[in-house]
Amino acid sequence: MTQLPGLLDTEAIRKDFPLLDRQVHDGKKIVYLDNAATSQKPRQVLDALNAYYEQHNANVHRGVHVLAEEATALYEGARDKVAAFINAPSRDEVIFTKNASESLNLVANMLGWADEPYRVDRETEIVITEMEHHSNIVPWQLLSQRTGAKLKWFGITDDGRLDLSNIDEIITEKTKIVSFTLVSNIMGTINPVETIIRRAQEVGALVCIDASQAAPHMVLDVQALQADFVAFTGHKMCGPTGIGVLWGRQELLEDLPPFLGGGEMIETVSMHSSTYAPAPHKFEAGTPPIAQAVGLGAAVDYLTSIGMDKIAAHEHAITEYAVKRLLEVPDLRIIGPSTAEERGATISFTLGDIHPHDVGQVLDEQGIAVRVGHHCARPVCLRYGIPATTRASFYLYSTPAEVDALVEGLEHVRNFFG
Repeated sequence: MTQLPGLLDTEAIRKDFPLLDRQVHDGKKIVYLDNAATSQKPRQVLDALNAYYEQHNANVHRGVHVLAEEATALYEGARDKVAAFINAPSRDEVIFTKNASESLNLVANMLGWADEPYRVDRETEIVITEMEHHSNIVPWQLLSQRTGAKLKWFGITDDGRLDLSNIDEIITEKTKIVSFTLVSNIMGTINPVETIIRRAQEVGALVCIDASQAAPHMVLDVQALQADFVAFTGHKMCGPTGIGVLWGRQELLEDLPPFLGGGEMIETVSMHSSTYAPAPHKFEAGTPPIAQAVGLGAAVDYLTSIGMDKIAAHEHAITEYAVKRLLEVPDLRIIGPSTAEERGATISFTLGDIHPHDVGQVLDEQGIAVRVGHHCARPVCLRYGIPATTRASFYLYSTPAEVDALVEGLEHVRNFFG
């Protein structure tokens, strides 16, 4: 068995994840390498979800009976856990949404409806990047179309980095918001946050960071980032689907208008007007994702017990080994950084002229689960002139043996297609 420095005790960790023992296609043990799409869930999270539904199920914030009080305590307790996990100055800065896409749409709509000095209109500019997930492109396109604001973006270099050579021309005095991914979901590129934020602050622009591919894999400290908003999702970090997070600076959340209206987000309502509850409830209209928040809280407990710094070191070792092994495969081209430095645990590649969908199908027959397509980042594929990529993505339970299985599987793909 390949030994790498910095690895976690994956044998012990994998025992917490029931699905990793599953066999598919006539007894082949599954090799799960699609963690950038969603992670598997440990028993601790599954148990927390079951316990909530079996023992505490009720709506939150409204009832005075014991179940309502227990459900409220669990829900708000999850907020406390998330706040601590990201080092938020206040628990009231943590807003629960249904996913990162909703979190990013929330920011875009707040700015579209806001008063000065935050309002986005035809006199202002919005800045994104060419490597964004569609969730961090489409909301800003919609806002631009609705308000007349100009949408601008940073391009990508040949080696998968952001081209910041013209940063002073892209981020100008007219820029109101700069929104970009911390880690690319298709290439794994870790972006230079400090450089971009420094320029945004020079012109007084707000900064929103999509941390969906960062929060599961590295220490995420919102105070150290110095952004104004940070969005991420629960299902990629061992939590359930249906729960996302938006962190925002408290003074901004107090000043900006809500995105959705309904129960719980109000202070008073008459037939003529309404006033709103303080953040975070101001942005959580209706019955929230209660069980999902409880599950996310359990996921945070699980990841914290292992240590995000240890998880990051493990993934770096796995990624370094994977890059080395993949570059040994004839005709394989890594899209994005070709080293393990300044990249996350996600690697996209092409294999000669074999279509990625065919690569994925043959790998699946061997029990190897990867992602194929444009990964909701079609502009990246257009930038490199490719129809799609095959993407392998790793997590805390990934092993060198799984990397070896992938490489062997790719050799089988090459032989299959001659």
